[in-house]
Amino acid sequence: MISIQMQQNLVIATVLGEFTVADFKEFEKDILQQLHNEGKPSLMLDLRGMLDYTIDVAWEEIKFSRAHSHDFKKIAVVTESQWLVWSAWISRSFVDAEIIVFDDDNEALNWLNETVN
Repeated sequence: MISIQMQQNLVIATVLGEFTVADFKEFEKDILQQLHNEGKPSLMLDLRGMLDYTIDVAWEEIKFSRAHSHDFKKIAVVTESQWLVWSAWISRSFVDAEIIVFDDDNEALNWLNETVN
């Protein structure tokens, strides 16, 4: 399941439970709408509640990252999982936005708001 909040130039996506392709497609639709309406956003991905993801989500994420490599100001990934930290590090190869991993959502929002405000 995914919850998406869109604010001015900030998108906050929170994943709970299993992250599926349907969730990713919803995320992609909302991001594309944000890009069209507001321009280049910053993004916070809160993955602390994610239990698992399907392999097709990983593939969709790679395709999306390559297609939208210049479309984000900053990306904050909130997670306590070392596997997801490593994944975020790999994602830096596909996007030119600054990506930082946090274990606290307030710290992530503070960092992102440096750009938004």
